Amino acid sequence: MARLWLLGYNFLNLLSSVSSTPPPLVERIWNGTQYGCKCYLGDDCWPNDSSWTELNSTIDGNLQVNIPPGASCYNTFQGPLGSVPTYNAASCLNATTRFYDESWTVQQPAAALWTYFTNDTCRPTRNPRDSCTIGYYGVYVIRAQSRDHIKAGVDFAREHNLRLVIRNTGHDFIGRSTGWGSLVINTHSFQNIEFATTYGGPGGYTGGAVTIGAGVQARTLLTRAHDQSPPVTVVTGECPTVGVAGGLVQGGGHGPLTPLYGLVADNALSFDVVTADGEYLTANSEENPDLFWALKGGGPSAFAVVLSVTFKTFPEQKATGVLLDINSSHTRSAEVFWDGVKSFHKYSNRFVAAGLYAYFELMALRLHVAPIVGVGKTPAELQSILQPMLDEFKSKAIPHSIVIKEFDTLFDLYTEMFEDESAGTSALTGGWMFSHQDVEENNDGIIEAFKTVVSPRGNLANQGFLIGHLWDAGLNMPVSNSATHPRFRNSTDFAIVALPVPFGATLAQKEDLQNVLTNIQDAAMKKAGTNGCAYANEGDPYQPDWQDHFWGSEYPKLLEIRKKWDPNGVFYAVATPGTEDWEVIEYGTRLCRKR
Repeated sequence: MARLWLLGYNFLNLLSSVSSTPPPLVERIWNGTQYGCKCYLGDDCWPNDSSWTELNSTIDGNLQVNIPPGASCYNTFQGPLGSVPTYNAASCLNATTRFYDESWTVQQPAAALWTYFTNDTCRPTRNPRDSCTIGYYGVYVIRAQSRDHIKAGVDFAREHNLRLVIRNTGHDFIGRSTGWGSLVINTHSFQNIEFATTYGGPGGYTGGAVTIGAGVQARTLLTRAHDQSPPVTVVTGECPTVGVAGGLVQGGGHGPLTPLYGLVADNALSFDVVTADGEYLTANSEENPDLFWALKGGGPSAFAVVLSVTFKTFPEQKATGVLLDINSSHTRSAEVFWDGVKSFHKYSNRFVAAGLYAYFELMALRLHVAPIVGVGKTPAELQSILQPMLDEFKSKAIPHSIVIKEFDTLFDLYTEMFEDESAGTSALTGGWMFSHQDVEENNDGIIEAFKTVVSPRGNLANQGFLIGHLWDAGLNMPVSNSATHPRFRNSTDFAIVALPVPFGATLAQKEDLQNVLTNIQDAAMKKAGTNGCAYANEGDPYQPDWQDHFWGSEYPKLLEIRKKWDPNGVFYAVATPGTEDWEVIEYGTRLCRKR
C-alpha cells in the first residue's frame, strides 16, 4: 500500500454495485471478550488498491490520504500506508502560527479543533526528527463537493464495513469528528445559503426561512442574514465557527436567540439527507416525520448525513450587551471572589426569566461574563434587570468591572462582544444543566460544585474550568418540538466542565483524568442540580446512564428510530442512540460491537 503515496496525495473510487447490508464484522478478542469489529487496514476485508482507485474516480478525484495538519514540521509522516517526506519550512511556520486558530483548523481536511481525541498527534514541533503518526485520525478523507460524493462515501463504507466519520468543521469537544483507521467524509464545502421571505413547506409555518448547506458556519450565516433587506437573523450557536447544519442542530444547539425562539433544533423546518442505505431523502413534518424529529437534537452522525437544512428566520432587533468581570485585578481574595460568583449566579433565574442570555468563563480568580445579551432591550432596561445583583455587589463590597453598550442589531453585538474561541486545546469535557428549581433551592450548593470543577483534587488545584451559558429554552417554547431533553424547557444555566490533559499523557494518566471528570467534577455538578440534565454536544460521553442524561424520556423513541434507519450501525458517534453495544477497544483504536 505504501506505493500509493508515490501517486500523490489525491487519487483513487467506488465499487459499481453496493449492498444495503454490510459484510460480517471482523472477529476479535480483547481482554477476554469477543467482539465483531469494523474493517481496518491489515484486515483481509480492507479494500484493495483498485477499489480505492475506483472510489476516487467516482468522486472526481476528491479522495486524499489524511495527513495531520502539523506534519509539515516533521521530516516524515509515518502514516499507515507508508512513510512520506513532509517537512516544509514555510508550511510549518504557517501551521505553528495558526494551530490555535479555529478558522484555520476548520479548513483542514479532517482536523479536530480540540485535539485530545486525535491522541494529540503531530502537533507542530521545532524538532523535525520527532515522530509524526496518524494518531486517532482517519486514513482517507473524501472532500465532498457534491451530494453524490457523500453518497458514494456512505455506500463504500457500508459495502466494506469501514468505520465512517462525518466531519463538517471539526467543532467537536468529545471525539465525534475523529476515528482511528476510518474513512472521513468532509462536508465543509457545502456553503450554499438561500433566503426566502415566505416558507412554502409543510407544517403551518409561513414566515421567513433560510436553507443552508452542511458546511455553513454561524458567522457566515449571520452575516448573510444581516445583509438581507430588511435584515433578518437566525438561531445559531454563539461560537462563529460552529457548523449550524452539522452537529449543532443534530445535538440541539443553543445560542443568544434561544430565550426568544428556543433551541436551534426547534427552528429546523426541513432536512435533505443521505441515509445509511445511500438514499436521498427529505425529512420534514410530512415526509419521513420520524427521521425529521430525530434529526432535531437526537444526536449528531446518528441517523443520516445532512446535506442541507431549512431554518426559520426572524426580524433583526436592537440589542444591549454587558461585559462583567471579577478577577485577580480586582481582588486576590478567593473568599471575596467566590462570594461575587455566588451573587452573580444567585440572580440567574431573574436574568433568564427576563429573556436574557449570558456566556461566562469561570476559573481560578476569573469570572469573565462576555456578554450578557438583552435582545430588544435598551441599556436602561438591562440595567434594571441587573440592578439587584449590582446592589448586592455593593453591599458585599465585591470589586468588579462592568460595561453596558447598545447596538442597532444583535448582529452588531455578536460581532463585537462575542470573543473568538481557540483551537488546539487538549482537554476532557463534561457538563450539566441547572434548572430554575436547582438555582432557587440550591445556589450555594451549585457554587460549591463550581469550586470542585476548578480544583477537583489536591494535585489538580486550579486546573479545571467551566464555561457557563444562561438561557431558558422554554421561555417562549415551553413544549419542545424537537428530540432534545425535555428538562431544557426549565433551564437556567448550562455549564461545560473542562479538565486539561497534558501533552504526552500516558494511558494511565488519561484514565485517571477521565475518572476525575466523571466521578468528581461532573458528579459534583449532578449532585448540586438534581433537576438538571446533560447536553449531547457538550457533555461527558463516558458518564453512566448517558442515554437518560442526554435525552431523558425521548430516548426510547430515538432508539427505535435509529434501529429503523441504521440497523447495521453504518454511522457511529460516541454516546448517541443505538451505540450501547459498540465500543472502541485496543487503546482507542478499533470500533467493535460486543458479541
